[in-house]
Amino acid sequence: MLEVQGLETSYGLSQVLFGVSFRIEAGQVATLLGRNGMGKTTTVHSIMGMIPGRRGTISFAGQPLAGLPSYRIAQAGIGLVPEGRQIFPNLTVRENLVATAANRRHAKNPWTLEKVFDLFVNLRERQKNYGNQLSGGEQQMLAIGRALMTNPRLLILDEATEGLAPRIRADIYRSIEQLKAAGLSILVIDKNVKALIRVADVHYMLEKGRVVWSGDSASLAASEDVQHRYLGV
Repeated sequence: MLEVQGLETSYGLSQVLFGVSFRIEAGQVATLLGRNGMGKTTTVHSIMGMIPGRRGTISFAGQPLAGLPSYRIAQAGIGLVPEGRQIFPNLTVRENLVATAANRRHAKNPWTLEKVFDLFVNLRERQKNYGNQLSGGEQQMLAIGRALMTNPRLLILDEATEGLAPRIRADIYRSIEQLKAAGLSILVIDKNVKALIRVADVHYMLEKGRVVWSGDSASLAASEDVQHRYLGV
């Protein structure tokens, strides 16, 4: 579904990514793990065309993404839930969702308002409220719902549960499990390692812009030294 090979990305003269490579198969949940500042969000921005890579390749469903503007990459079927949510504060919940609705791939069972409201019951109850009237957890649910309304083939969640209460984090991971069960490919960036081990198939650990470890959930759960070395504070 997504393949990144030898990706190098810089901000001006400051290089951030040094040959990052990973892949996500159709229907897989994958993670990018690492401490703050290790290149996870830069990797996402490179995939989405927000920051052009200097070297390397990024392909989605067999098609190269290099040189495409962000909106074309989104239209190709990648839905982004960005760090900080970035919902439209002066639009209602319903308006936020309708604003991004599209079914360019002519999916037989596309995402609709009702399907999003079934996934996130809180949003059904708050659908007439403006974005800036929602709690942080509700805003994150709305950001996920907004991405789903584009009917993506791959969903990327950058800092999926950052700053959220434990109950809301559990709700977000419940939704990820449901989306996985429905066959959606997902890339998750988060710090909740225990939850990620439970829901994800494969993990990639970033350290100073390089992939320094990769493996499945069983391997990560058994590698406490890896968790301490690359995720410990």
